[in-house]
This record gives sequence, C-alpha cells and structure tokens, in this order.
Amino acid sequence: MPETPPPVPLPPTAPHPLIHRLVPSPAGRVHLVEQGRGPLVLLVHGFPESWYSWRHQLPALAAAGYRAVAVDVRGYGRSSRPAAVDAYRMLDLVADNVAVVEALGERSAVVVGHDWGATIAATSALTRPDVFRAVALLGVPYSPPGGPRPSEVFARMGGDEEFYVAYFQQPGRAEAEIEPDVRGWLAGFHAALSAGTMPAPGAPDPHFVGRGGTLRERFPAGPLPAWLGEDDLDFLAGEFERTGMAGALNRYRVMDRDWADLADREGAPIRQPSLFIGGGLDASLAWLADAVAAYPETLPGLLGSHILDGCGHFVQQERPEETNRILIDWLAALPG
Repeated sequence: MPETPPPVPLPPTAPHPLIHRLVPSPAGRVHLVEQGRGPLVLLVHGFPESWYSWRHQLPALAAAGYRAVAVDVRGYGRSSRPAAVDAYRMLDLVADNVAVVEALGERSAVVVGHDWGATIAATSALTRPDVFRAVALLGVPYSPPGGPRPSEVFARMGGDEEFYVAYFQQPGRAEAEIEPDVRGWLAGFHAALSAGTMPAPGAPDPHFVGRGGTLRERFPAGPLPAWLGEDDLDFLAGEFERTGMAGALNRYRVMDRDWADLADREGAPIRQPSLFIGGGLDASLAWLADAVAAYPETLPGLLGSHILDGCGHFVQQERPEETNRILIDWLAALPG
C-alpha cells in the first residue's frame, strides 16, 4: 500500500488545503505537495532536503494567488528511487519536472529551485523554454554548461584535503558515514551551513574532508540552527531513515554524464525572466563569484539579484518572510 505522509500542520490563515499527490513520471512516480490556485509555481529542493524545505513558501504563494507545488526530487521521499546511478542525470530530472506540469493539467510553469534544485531549475528553463516561462535560483548561481570535466575540477580542489563533492562520488562511501545516525548527521550538516551555527572563520572548513576522515568530524557540535526545529529535523531524518541516502547522493555521481549530455549547450544563456537569491554567508557565492558577475551575459532576463546579509545556505528556510516577499514581488512583475 502507498505510504501515508505524516500530517503537517498548516498556518491558521492558510487559504487552501495542503494536498499530497503521486503523479506519473518517466521513473515511475513523483510525490508532490500542492497548495493554492492560479499560475503554477514549481518548487524544487536540494540536498539533503525534501518538499518540506518549501513549507514556508507553499502557504505564502497560495495566499498570493498561485498554485504552489513542491516536489520530492527523484531519489527522495515518496518519489521513485531507481537503482541505477545513471538514472539521476540532469536531463532525467528535467523530464520529471515536465511530467509534473503535464500531470497537473498545465502547459507552463515558473520553476524555483534551491541548491541542487537551482541547477535542476536552471537546466529545466534552459532545455525546455516551451514549458518553463521563468526561473528563480536560490543559493546556487547559474553557470552555463561547458568548461572542464567536473570530476577533474573537484579532484583539484582542497589540496591535501578532499572536497565534499569528490567525497560523494564513490557509491556507498558517504552512505556508510551518514546512515548509522541520519538524524545526528543532518543536524550537524545543517548547522555547518547556517548563519549563527556555522564554524567560525579560520576553523576547519566543513566542505572538505581530511584524508581518511569524514565530513561529520568538522560539523559543529552545538545547538540546531534557530530556523530548524526538532520536529522539522524529525521529519527530514524520518524520510532518509526510510529511503536511505543513495538516491540523494547519486545526483553527485552523474555530473560528468551531465557535462557530456549538455555539451551542445556550452555557454548558453537562460533568456526567460529570472531571479537570484543568495545568502551572504553561503560559501557557494564565494566559489561561484565569477558566475554571478557574468549574469548580464548568462541571465539576460534577470529581474533581480538579492544577497541576504547574515544568511547562510538555506535561504528560504533561514529567512522565509524575506524570501517570500522577494519571490512574490518577482512573480507579480512577470509578463503575462
């Protein structure tokens, strides 16, 4: 029998119910959570998250007159989890997004993504402009396809240490670190990347692994970030305790395949209306500063770029009210 999702309390002023659906996709099914009526806004999460990372945006977008839909990306939650690593390539995830739009009876959508979801959203807009009429990227800037092979880039980062993306490449390796204590690992991971709990400047960088070590060794051991309640962590940990981590981690293991799949799009801009929101304390902004500087060429339809001072990586959860205001103002300004 299908799993029954746990109840999620709604704000008392929510204008529409929160609806769980399973819709067909190329891999089998996508689990989504929907709220509101109006133009479709598709919300795509990153690692290691779920549809639940958009819990603050769903009621706000619904109240503003939009049909807000947050998905569990392939490999997460109640969506299909193919066994083959190759099934997690970017073009497959774009196909899942298109399938969701079609299953909901819509012809187009605005796509919004955070972390890996930002890259999925950007590639959806780049390769299927007939479906995705605008794109908002949270946390991770847009970098056009092309350049050196990703595995070679990541292998060179860190010197004697290992960058986390390279660490995630070998199937089973990161799973062996995370799965014996999913909740504890997720608590440390979120604390490491959030304002108020991330390591102080000069401390060992939690994005890197010492030779023979683990990521967790560098996570802070203090309290949870202010934005992450015990109930929120329980929900997230429960999802990964049920599914395991392989589906989520497989996204990192096909980056060279994505590089080859998108070779014909090298340097291609996204021309639809776009938006970027980043956290001022997010390491992604430092690593990808050149990508942000290139926005006039790579995102010619950019309508706004916002850096939230004092905010870490999880922008829509750390600063939900500010993120909601920026998103809703941007949506209202879109043509049509």
